[in-house]
Amino acid sequence: MDIIFTIIGILVGGSSVFTYQKVKTANAKNNSDKIIATAQKKSAEILAKANEKAIKITEEAKKDESDRRKELQKTENRLIERETVLDAKLDQINERSEKLEKRNESLRKQENELEDLKEQVLKIKEKQTNKLEEIAKLNRKEAEERLLAATEKSMKQDMINLVAKIQKNTQEDAEERAQTILVTAMERISSEVTADRTVTALKLPDDEMKGRIIGKEGRNIQAIQRATGVDVLVDDTPGMVVLSSFDPVRRQVARLSLELLMKDGRINPARIEEVVEKAQKEINKEINRAGEDAAREVGISGLPREMLRLLGELKFRTSYGQNVLKHSTEMANIAGLIAEEIGANIKIAKTAALFHDVGKAVTHKIEGKHAQIGAELAEKYGMDPRVVNAIAAHHDDVEATTPEAIIVKITDAMSASRPGVRNAAAENFMERMRELENVATSFDGIDKAYAISAGREIRIIVSPEKIDDLSAIKLARDIANKIESTMQYPGVIKVNIIRETRAIEYAK
Repeated sequence: MDIIFTIIGILVGGSSVFTYQKVKTANAKNNSDKIIATAQKKSAEILAKANEKAIKITEEAKKDESDRRKELQKTENRLIERETVLDAKLDQINERSEKLEKRNESLRKQENELEDLKEQVLKIKEKQTNKLEEIAKLNRKEAEERLLAATEKSMKQDMINLVAKIQKNTQEDAEERAQTILVTAMERISSEVTADRTVTALKLPDDEMKGRIIGKEGRNIQAIQRATGVDVLVDDTPGMVVLSSFDPVRRQVARLSLELLMKDGRINPARIEEVVEKAQKEINKEINRAGEDAAREVGISGLPREMLRLLGELKFRTSYGQNVLKHSTEMANIAGLIAEEIGANIKIAKTAALFHDVGKAVTHKIEGKHAQIGAELAEKYGMDPRVVNAIAAHHDDVEATTPEAIIVKITDAMSASRPGVRNAAAENFMERMRELENVATSFDGIDKAYAISAGREIRIIVSPEKIDDLSAIKLARDIANKIESTMQYPGVIKVNIIRETRAIEYAK
C-alpha cells in the first residue's frame, strides 16, 4: 500500500511539475512577444525619424548647392565684367603709350634743335665779347674786377646806411619802450633815497661806565667778548664803545646786550651771560619778524622758513651804506611792476628780486660770491629753478635764461644807481673812470677817450683814416661787450663813437 501511495504521489508531483513548467513557458512566451512588439514599435519610430532627418538634410544640401551655384554664377559674371574693363583699360594704355612715344620723339627733335641754337648763341656771344674787349681795351677778367669793385663800393655804402638806419630805429623804439616801462615802475614806487646804516658803535653816558664795562682786571669785557663773539673796543674812541665782528647778527646781539647792561647798571660775568642770552632771543625774533614782514610787504607767501630767516638777517647788513633788506624789498616791488608791464611771471620776478642778495647773509661763513651762495641756498631749500637762475645771474656770473632773471638784473642796477643811495669814495670813483677810459683806448684806431656824465657815457674819438663808418659801428659794439665782461658798474654806460673828417684848403 505504501508503495502504491508513493507511486501515486510521484505521478501527481510529476504532473504538477509538468503543468508548472508548461504555464511558465507560456508566460515567458507572452512576455517575449510583448518585448518584441515594443522593440519593433520603437525601431519603427526611430526609422521614421531617421527618414525625416535624412529627407531634411537632403533638402538643405540641395538648397546650399543651389545657393552656391548662384554665388558662383555671380562671381563668374563679375570676373567677366572685370576682364572686360581691364581689356578696355589695356587698350587705353596702349593708345597712350603710342602717343607718349610720338611725343618723346618730338621732344628729342626739339632738344636737338635747342642744342643747335645754344651753340649758335654761344658763338655769337663770344664774338660780341671779343668785339667789346677790342673796343674797351679790357679783357673779361679786368672788366669783371672793375664791375665787382664798383658794386662792392655801392653795396658797402648802402649797407652802412641801412645798418645805421635799422640800428637807429631799433634803438629809438627800444629806448622809448624801456623808458616807458622803467618810468612807470619807478613812479609807482615810493622809497627813501638812503637807508639807515647798521649801528656798530655805542655812546657811553660817562667815563665811569667805561670802567664798569671793562671790569676788574678786564673780567667784564672778556665775558662780553666770550659770550657774543664780538671784539669790544673801549679805548680807541673817547666816550664810545666800538663793536667789531664780521657777523652782523653778533654785532647786533652785542649792541643790544650792552644797551641793556648800561640801562640796568649791574655789570658782572653772571649778569652778562644772562643778558646776552636774552638779547639773542630778541634778535632772533627780530630777524624772523623782519623776513616775514619783507615777504608780506611785497605780497609773496609760501616761502621756506629757512630762507625767510636768512632774509631777515639782511636787515643788519649794508652794502656801500645801503641797507640790503631795504634794497631787496625795493627791488621786489619794482620787479613786480616791470614783470606786469612786459607779461613776465610776477611772483617769480618778485621772489627772485627779494632773495637775490640772500647769499650776503652767510658770506662771512661760506667762501664764494654771494650770487653763487644765494643760488645754492635757494636750490637747497626747494625754490623754483627760475628763481635759482635769477639769483645766480644777477651779477652775470652765469647766463640769464629767463625774462625774470633779466628783470632782476635791471632792477638791481636801478636800485643801486639812484643818486645818494650808495656811498663810494672819490678815489674809487676816479679809478673806475680811468679803467673805463683804458678799456676804450685798448682798441686800435682810437685817438682819445673821455669818461663823462659820472661814468654813464664813454666818448671815443677815432682816426678817420683807420676807422670807416661800418667799422665804427662794430667798434662801438666790441667796446661795449668788453666793458660788460671786464668791469662792474651800476646802471648803463653809453658808448659814443665820434668819427670826423675835415677837408681844409686856403684861398690865396
